[in-house]
Amino acid sequence: MIGARGRVSSILAVCVALLVAIATAMTLVAAEQARPVITSPDTPISALPGQPGEAPVLADIQGLPADEARKRNAADPFFPGTVQPAPPFRLTTMGSDFDRARECLALAAMAEAGPSDDGQRAVMQVILNRVRHPAFAKTICGVVFEGADRSTGCQFTFTCDGSLTRQYSQIAWDRARARATAMLRGQVFAKVGNATHYHTDWVYPYWSPQLVKLTQVDTHLFFRWPGYWGTPAAMRIAYRGAEPDMAGLAGGGESPVPASLPSFAPLPPGTPKVAGGEVKVRDASGRGNFLLLSSSDPEQAVAGARKLCGTAPTCRVLGWLEATAIPARFPIPPASRAALAFSFSRDPSGAEIVLYDCRSFAGIAPDRCIPRMR
Repeated sequence: MIGARGRVSSILAVCVALLVAIATAMTLVAAEQARPVITSPDTPISALPGQPGEAPVLADIQGLPADEARKRNAADPFFPGTVQPAPPFRLTTMGSDFDRARECLALAAMAEAGPSDDGQRAVMQVILNRVRHPAFAKTICGVVFEGADRSTGCQFTFTCDGSLTRQYSQIAWDRARARATAMLRGQVFAKVGNATHYHTDWVYPYWSPQLVKLTQVDTHLFFRWPGYWGTPAAMRIAYRGAEPDMAGLAGGGESPVPASLPSFAPLPPGTPKVAGGEVKVRDASGRGNFLLLSSSDPEQAVAGARKLCGTAPTCRVLGWLEATAIPARFPIPPASRAALAFSFSRDPSGAEIVLYDCRSFAGIAPDRCIPRMR
């Protein structure tokens, strides 16, 4: 017979086992909830997190301090399996398509990754992956400048935050062009696999935990969509050529900023008045705005931008301190980009991107400064 003490021990053992089972089940549920949602060929592209129309590739920052963003990034695990390299991309033509594709690849790589050899090749691989994916533009220059002419934002931040005015040395161009040529001739940067997204480790986009985290190169983290839309089978678009002229995409065909005030279209009815400046341009949707800032007060600039955007899930406000630098419409010409003092963007998740010209705004953290000419 089992004594009273034995019965108590048995009951305690059963209770401990139940508690362990419950904790294990809760852990598995939490892990399942944190796991990216697997997609299938029937999943519409519009349902994917981090799709092209939602947010820039890089800086979807949600207002987090850099240290907190790094902690969140570190908590998200890398893909535990083998990262399969993307298939080679071979552009066989030697005409204007090749020249334009090489220039766009080289510029994007320098602007996004600096002089890093691996960093530049990783960025180039993402661009080539996007060209073959039905979710993105169908040319290399089209991918690089996708969204640069939209009032709601661009895919690569350097194409719309003033960074296009940056100058690079001939040596830097030569090296980046050599890397671009190699990639266009079939070289693969295997480490990033089929990645179509990336961001720096000091930002934490809303879509970051919903994608498959593949690897890190320098300060960039690389991701693909989960399931079918992140596989080579999804990257089925054949390259068709017809690369657009980068100068036109970058606004190079626009006239220089005039010495006198430009002629602005009438503002839509109901345009809010803001304390931080005067609205000069506002598109019909209210989601694209050009603002003449009344001061170099960063809090006032952000407050004005948020008032202009209201509850709109996607919105963009660009601000200048000089009226003559404000363009009359999108796309923004190079001279206006060079004079840009403030940039505010919001995506459908509510994440905000806020950048400043740190020559005009005091006390701004370096990672919130609009990149300028070197």
